[in-house]
Amino acid sequence: MAKRERVVRMSVEQPLWRALTGYRVLTMVYAVLLAIFGKDNFGQPRFERPWVAFAYLACLFVWTLATLPKVRSAAACTKRFLGADLVVALTGIMLTPVADIHSQTFDGPTLPSIWTAGAVLAFAIKGGWRWAAFASTFVAAANIIQRGDPSRDTFHNVLLVWVASIAIGYVVEVARASERTLARALEIEAATRERERLARDIHDSVLQVLAMVQRRGTAIGGEAAELGRMAGEQEVALRTLVSSGLVPPTRVSEDAAEGAVVRTVDVDEESPDATATCDLRALLAPHAGARTSFAEPGAPVVLPAEAARELAAAVSAALDNVRVHAGDGAQAWILVEDEPGEVIVTVRDDGPGIPEGRLAQAEGEGRMGVALSIRGRLRDLGGTAEVISVPGQGTEVELKVPKAQVSRGKAGSAR
Repeated sequence: MAKRERVVRMSVEQPLWRALTGYRVLTMVYAVLLAIFGKDNFGQPRFERPWVAFAYLACLFVWTLATLPKVRSAAACTKRFLGADLVVALTGIMLTPVADIHSQTFDGPTLPSIWTAGAVLAFAIKGGWRWAAFASTFVAAANIIQRGDPSRDTFHNVLLVWVASIAIGYVVEVARASERTLARALEIEAATRERERLARDIHDSVLQVLAMVQRRGTAIGGEAAELGRMAGEQEVALRTLVSSGLVPPTRVSEDAAEGAVVRTVDVDEESPDATATCDLRALLAPHAGARTSFAEPGAPVVLPAEAARELAAAVSAALDNVRVHAGDGAQAWILVEDEPGEVIVTVRDDGPGIPEGRLAQAEGEGRMGVALSIRGRLRDLGGTAEVISVPGQGTEVELKVPKAQVSRGKAGSAR
């Protein structure tokens, strides 16, 4: 029999909805008892028009119990319900001087009493501090109007409700951001484990087969040796792909400064959006092979998408020069450095090097590989390309792209 797993999704705000449900019931009961047993400052029955008070409290009793399902979750608590709930609270506040003529003379509780705070808290839990400020402002205005000549205690209570509701709304927003971050972290952890499992499977099967083909082909010689060489190159390329985490070239995860939200940014190569970003490592990783080593930072190297593609194209041009001028047996190395103010990519080979004056001569002859494909691209990005070569000791091409200048340049071109 197949084993079934039950997945339960935790919600940090669900306990708040349960607490609000209990609060509304308890404060409704308190408002009814306060109306039945409450006295004024002279020990007399509180209401001159008790039928107004008890008619409203009867409606409040029915409304509270009938709407309990509405305050059990954010999905059930609709904007229409919140508006109607706030109207019920405001109506009770404004009916207080009708039922109790002396309510404007002596500071006493309104008809809904502290039940009103529950209506404001529903706004806070549903929509955060802005919704809480909206609802509590209406409640504050109704309380001040109802008092006629509000006292210092009235302003104190109104301010307390206003500040407390906004604070609770802000806490709810932070809790939701934390929940999203936790959910994303769990998703990344699950994806990482799956990637590691695939890497183990590939290592135990495909990579070992390729390595065996390389060894056997080299030992047999002839056409088998060429097959072995190709298998060796594919092994190195596949091993590099696995070790780099199988990162797609058009996707990068980045942290948002507000709320610690981790989001995934998709980059459309055809899109003219100047704000699109890309991980440079993913564009350079395919260059790794049997004769090209690739060293990268452990974190994403994020650049504007167009700048990352231009820099990758310059690296590709440098590697083309290695293959053409350094010979088939030359070894190349790519090093990516992510500095605070710039990104540095170094392409080095162990070929014979470039004789002094050869680059200037090639440019004079119309061969623009270094001048246009490398230096021209970097110049357009506001960066530099420096070629260092010593005859007999190989060639090193250092590409530097300043981050701030790239961002300003792309923004200016977008405008």
